[in-house]
Amino acid sequence: MASPLFHPDPVPVVPDAAAPVAGLPTDVRLAVAEIAGAAGAWCPALSPAGDRVAYVTDRSGIPRLEVLPVGGEAAALPLVVSGPEQEVVSVAWAPDGAWLTYLVSPGGSICAELHVVRPDGSDARLVAGEDPRATVFAGHWTRPGHYVCSIAPGTGPDADVVLVDVENGAHRTLVRGGFLSVTAVSADERRVLARRGPRGYRHVVLADVATGETRRVIPLDRPGGIASEDGRFAPDGRSVLLRASLPGPPGADRAGLVEVPLADDGALGEGRVVLCRPDADLDAYALRADGSVLAVWNAGGVTQLQVHDRAGGAVLARVPLPEPVLPGWSLAADGATMLAELTGPHTPRGLWSVPLEGGGTPARLHSLPRRPDRALSVEPVRLDYRAADGTPLHGWLYTPPDVHGANRTVVSFHGGPEGQERPAWSPVAQSLVAAGLTVFAPNVRGSGGQGRAFMCADDVAGREASFTDVPDTVGFLLESGLALPGRVGAHGWSYGGYLTLVALTRWPDLFAAGVSLAGMSDLRSFFAGTEPWMAAASVTEYGDPVADRDMLAAISPMTALDRLTAPVLLAHGDRDTNVPVAESVQAHQALQARDARSELLLLPGEGHTIVGRERVVELAERVAGFFTRWL
Repeated sequence: MASPLFHPDPVPVVPDAAAPVAGLPTDVRLAVAEIAGAAGAWCPALSPAGDRVAYVTDRSGIPRLEVLPVGGEAAALPLVVSGPEQEVVSVAWAPDGAWLTYLVSPGGSICAELHVVRPDGSDARLVAGEDPRATVFAGHWTRPGHYVCSIAPGTGPDADVVLVDVENGAHRTLVRGGFLSVTAVSADERRVLARRGPRGYRHVVLADVATGETRRVIPLDRPGGIASEDGRFAPDGRSVLLRASLPGPPGADRAGLVEVPLADDGALGEGRVVLCRPDADLDAYALRADGSVLAVWNAGGVTQLQVHDRAGGAVLARVPLPEPVLPGWSLAADGATMLAELTGPHTPRGLWSVPLEGGGTPARLHSLPRRPDRALSVEPVRLDYRAADGTPLHGWLYTPPDVHGANRTVVSFHGGPEGQERPAWSPVAQSLVAAGLTVFAPNVRGSGGQGRAFMCADDVAGREASFTDVPDTVGFLLESGLALPGRVGAHGWSYGGYLTLVALTRWPDLFAAGVSLAGMSDLRSFFAGTEPWMAAASVTEYGDPVADRDMLAAISPMTALDRLTAPVLLAHGDRDTNVPVAESVQAHQALQARDARSELLLLPGEGHTIVGRERVVELAERVAGFFTRWL
């Protein structure tokens, strides 16, 4: 049995004043350490009885799995039920309350393992992902003792839907080939809803376990047929509900909810749109016990929580939230309350009990990590502007409290590229602000949250044109009197790191410094080195590694490093197999051969996302110090 955690707050990472980071005074380092070292809690899973919650938290320094009573005494201590070295990704509670399944990222690798444990921390064991090349994708419990997930073997692009008996560890393959996510299994385990297809064109199919036959739930020519992300069976089993991209003019082609009738023989009927909004994307949904639909809307980056009538879609209730962004949640069995994972510009992810009826007030769960000093963070402001071709763009501006006017500015590009900048906790942005720098985090074309056409505007042939959003963004900041000429930096993670390198090589006169974290430097070597399933899924985003090889070379920063004049910091987790660490190493080696000003920061034991607290603080200090020095 695992030991309970006796310290309700994480031990702070205190910088060593004897080893200063270049450009950062001690008081700034202390502020950055508190900001970047702030712990959070996420991925809540309520027990069937609603009396306990399992969740992931990094209060110990790495993400671990804890179980905490809901309500009761405020002094109740959480119980750590994952292993001391396990980096936990997500958790799900069995329908009878007997087991927890959780994904583990071994040593930071994206090749996740599936583990089970009793809620008291006993009987923990590995049940899927024993092969270090394999990747397990989170799934769902179908009944007590049965958990269904998808598993990619690591030897090719395909993944199978697999039923795992957690009691004896037996595996049974339900459907073979090409399924990166299983979204639901029928109560009798005869039918499976699974997502397949490449990025931007993923769609949900209905699979018959006995015959292996699969077919799209929504035909291509019907509303929601181009792309659907999430499907589940209605409680009575007589229909399928899907979160799908609906047709509409650019900007109004949003994700909504579609319901498709399902006959006893498996025949699918004509779908109807249940929920849609021209101004918001449906991020997630759930059917409540009374038949209404709980909808999580993404309206311009801010979460709106609403209860809708399932028949006509009318809004029955609007539920206020104490923070602007809701990334995850767990609904109580009676549908009256939810455990919400909430975050905002001043607060890392935390767990709140949110009443959905009666107008109650949300309450933050006790015994969670303390929040950082609010005085260390600033409130971002949304700014709207246009690209040179008229495309509407926007971003979030973080300004130091004592700055009024033009300042040294870092443009920070998000990953994805389908990601989205939202007013959530951003330790990098807040750390840079603590160092006196202005930060602008744009949503350039290719970002999510603004409709399907905008998200796909940078695909393959559109990639080249999408790059021009970079100089248009800098131009907007300069013309608005927010940035100082010659003192603008570029920063980004994953795709944002790639876009940073693109910016430094294509517009060297615009940028005085750049930081690429886990970014691709050469799309050809990225395809060759990434996980097979990731390569297969990325063809519609970047292009075919064989047929489009010349195009990939033309848009790869490695082929234009001779144009880079600004100093650059390349940072990477040395266990990253999503964007292989070689992407940063080869760029650094090539720049060193040219006597360019480049630095390489390899973070031991970290994968594509940096999660160890000491490494997060180290990274934030290096990034803040780098821009302070060169801007």
